[in-house]
Amino acid sequence: MAKRQSSFGEEPAAEDKKKVNRAGLNKTLHVFRFVKPYKGLFIIGLIFLALSQLTMMAFPLMIREIVAVLEKKSQFTLNQVLLALFAVLVGQAIFSFARIYFFTRVSERSMADVRKNLYSKVVTLPIRFFEQRRVGELMSRMTSDVSQLQDVLTITLAELLRGVATLVIGIFIIVTISWKLTLFMLATFPILIVAAMVFGKFIRKMSKQAQDQLAAANVVVEETLQSINIVKAFTNEPLEVKRYTTALDRGVAIALKASMYRGGFVSFLIFTLFGGIIGVVWYGATLVLNGEMIMADLFGFVLYTAFIGGSVGGLGDMYAQVQKTIGASERILEILEEKSEVETEQTGALTKVDLEGTIEFRNVEFNYPSRPDIQVLKKINLQVHRGEKIALVGYSGAGKSTIVQLLMRYYTPQSGQILVDGQPIQQYSIPGYRSHMAVVPQEVMLFGGTIRENIEYGRPGATDQEIVDAARKANAYDFITSFPEGFNTLVGERGVKLSGGQRQRIAIARAILKDPAILILDEATSSLDAESEKLVQDALDRLMENRTTIIIAHRLATIRNVDQIYVLQQGEIIEQGTHEELSLMEEGLYSGLVKLQFENAVNSN
Repeated sequence: MAKRQSSFGEEPAAEDKKKVNRAGLNKTLHVFRFVKPYKGLFIIGLIFLALSQLTMMAFPLMIREIVAVLEKKSQFTLNQVLLALFAVLVGQAIFSFARIYFFTRVSERSMADVRKNLYSKVVTLPIRFFEQRRVGELMSRMTSDVSQLQDVLTITLAELLRGVATLVIGIFIIVTISWKLTLFMLATFPILIVAAMVFGKFIRKMSKQAQDQLAAANVVVEETLQSINIVKAFTNEPLEVKRYTTALDRGVAIALKASMYRGGFVSFLIFTLFGGIIGVVWYGATLVLNGEMIMADLFGFVLYTAFIGGSVGGLGDMYAQVQKTIGASERILEILEEKSEVETEQTGALTKVDLEGTIEFRNVEFNYPSRPDIQVLKKINLQVHRGEKIALVGYSGAGKSTIVQLLMRYYTPQSGQILVDGQPIQQYSIPGYRSHMAVVPQEVMLFGGTIRENIEYGRPGATDQEIVDAARKANAYDFITSFPEGFNTLVGERGVKLSGGQRQRIAIARAILKDPAILILDEATSSLDAESEKLVQDALDRLMENRTTIIIAHRLATIRNVDQIYVLQQGEIIEQGTHEELSLMEEGLYSGLVKLQFENAVNSN
């Protein structure tokens, strides 16, 4: 296959571009598989569309008969024709209503299915997917792109079919009226087809760019609202407005450019079509003067020609809409075709649910997919027996969080093995495996519902008494019941209505309710005041009882009583032992960290 070299690399040859367009159309049709469950309603909608179209196409015939009556060249009376015309109008109104009603039911239900499938797919995708996508972009896919598909189902598809039917039926009727005049009128069609191909190529390109730019603008909004406290702290409201305005201006510029192509195409169609109508009137008048056709036939022919012209003009805009739909379909399918975590599991994955919590890392090495040239972990070996508590210590970037992410199966190591209860973790089903793990992070993320809902998230379906008991064990019961609405208190977006210590205790209650075999603590007390820290630490002590616990430690005073401490540096374990053992190693990294934190504490006092 011949290819042309450009400054950006190889471009596909013309044959490839055709394949891409055909593939895009196939993808669009693939998305419409969501209509299949509602094919009955869709067929009914098509029937009413056909009836609506037939009554509409009968309208020029009625007008033609009126003219024929006036010329006394018709066997019908004026009252008969007007009565038939009234019946056509009533039928048109009823059929149009039914068409819209059934097509709307199909589009609303099928697009709801698309949204559910899209959301279900997104939440089951692995972490690495979200590291390559921005939240605003995904939101745009689930809103504007799906809305684009819905518009096609509700409006564009019906109008496209109506336009094609008008074209076909109209041409058939005018051929029966006058084949000479029909050939004269159809002489302009090749020009229209070539123009549609040329303009359509640019319209599709511009429309896709406009959708992408809208997604970029949504990203700015998402990031700004998620970090609104930072924005206000740095008084950067004007900067964020400027970022959003810039993104919108780019989108507007692209949309305006696309509208120029679309407007130029429509204007060209109008000029060509109505110019053709003028020619038809001239040539038809000549035929009437020569006695080759009657005035009523010319009048009906001109009406049908106007109908056909309007449908062809509308087809140009419908074609542009279809081009935009192809772009939206490609972006939606790009997500739907991603592999979920559960789809990547090995066949015959174990569904064991009674994990004891024994963990072992054997010569584990890892590079993040986005940074394949940087080795994050090097020959990691560690072991945690059931019910033991270990701590991971080291400077930022040493690999502590990566060890936890690998244990959680967010990523897969390039070499080595991770075993839980003696089995490689890949042999467990991901949902069954993670159902026995709980994480209490340093920065707690709460959902915007009630305190009850946030605690119950640890085990959906838990009883009220179980939720209350979990809150008591987490030292959260007293502050929860101090609120007027108690457990039904709304926590606000990301838990903004609660203090840091309160959020931490809600997270601990959530973990207690889950009752995990393996617990991961990402220094849950590092950002709290002394009073909150004591309450949280007491709750954590209860939570860690008889559980395998991994602590990512920043404040070394909180890990004095763990069973084993692993000190990491640049992805390697360089020291291992208890707090007392490591503190006695005068030249050791851990000993240095202890001294440094002690000095900082003294200086701060």
